[in-house]
Amino acid sequence: MSTDKPSVAVWKFASCDGCQLTLLDCEDELLEVAGEVALAYFLEAGLTSVRGSYALSLVEGSITTADDARRIQEVRQASRTLVTIGACATAGGIQALRNFSEVDEFRSIVYAHPEFVETLGTSTPISAHVRVDLELRGCPISKAQLVETISAFLHGRRPNISGRSVCSECKERGNVCVTVAGGTPCLGPITHAGCEALCPAYHRGCYGCYGPADTTNAPSLVVRLREGGMADDDIVRVLRTFNAYADDFRDASEAVAAGKGAE
Repeated sequence: MSTDKPSVAVWKFASCDGCQLTLLDCEDELLEVAGEVALAYFLEAGLTSVRGSYALSLVEGSITTADDARRIQEVRQASRTLVTIGACATAGGIQALRNFSEVDEFRSIVYAHPEFVETLGTSTPISAHVRVDLELRGCPISKAQLVETISAFLHGRRPNISGRSVCSECKERGNVCVTVAGGTPCLGPITHAGCEALCPAYHRGCYGCYGPADTTNAPSLVVRLREGGMADDDIVRVLRTFNAYADDFRDASEAVAAGKGAE
């Protein structure tokens, strides 16, 4: 497209659209960003007419069909920089629960005529199919991290996004540890920061919405959860939510399901 502004495209694959709505929810920040970029393709916002190459592509959703697998290759080829946004795009999403079972079983339960539904046997992150320049985690993503990423792109620098855990955000907020004080199961020690410790701030354990932090010790947390009285079936369930197929969560849940996890 002919413009002096960098062109930005927003793409959807298998997802709930929540991360795209986060972009639209930026309000004042989005208006400021819109003056610096040319939104070339953004189906959620009704922008579908401009095709070509893109300076930045934001990709939401996982790969669940053969058409998805073909289309993401086209998106990658047309994009100078590709950033995946959200748990679906970075870890396969909640739909990756199919990866632990047989997809035909799910299909037969959910659909009246499963023979008409074409799908892959797995739900996989974008990085399993093409090169990804940056991943923004979360279900949904953090508005602050998204704005920081776009700002960094415009200024030619790396985004300042920490890979620390939710526990550090709890300390910054002055939260009393829900596990130490109340024995509440919490994935905060192994979950990527970004939510500002939302659930622990309301005396709930972290659910792992942001996937694994950059450095984790999931087997050690499994030991702690067991010591707190949590049954193995419950540990597997708590690890298999929004980021079930993220490497560290997947490995830990599979080890527990196999009767291990403390080794």
